[in-house]
Amino acid sequence: MATKDSTKKVSPDKIEFLFKKENYMIILAGVVVLIIGYFLMSGGSQKPNEFNTDEIYSFRRITLAPIVVIIGYVIVMFGILKKPKE
Repeated sequence: MATKDSTKKVSPDKIEFLFKKENYMIILAGVVVLIIGYFLMSGGSQKPNEFNTDEIYSFRRITLAPIVVIIGYVIVMFGILKKPKE
């Protein structure tokens, strides 16, 4: 029983990427927003024996940073799912 090989052969002169430049730019913007969100979440007390609740449970770490991270993931998903213009 012989099966037909349906793989495409790509010539070395033309390499076709999965996404277009616009998609990569949107994904890169999403990654930058993610980095900003995780940076907002980081930090804290420099003294390991000290627990400062106002610093750890601040608006920036509990509310703002997770919202920024979720927005970053939505931007990355949009960049992946957006149909490129031909």
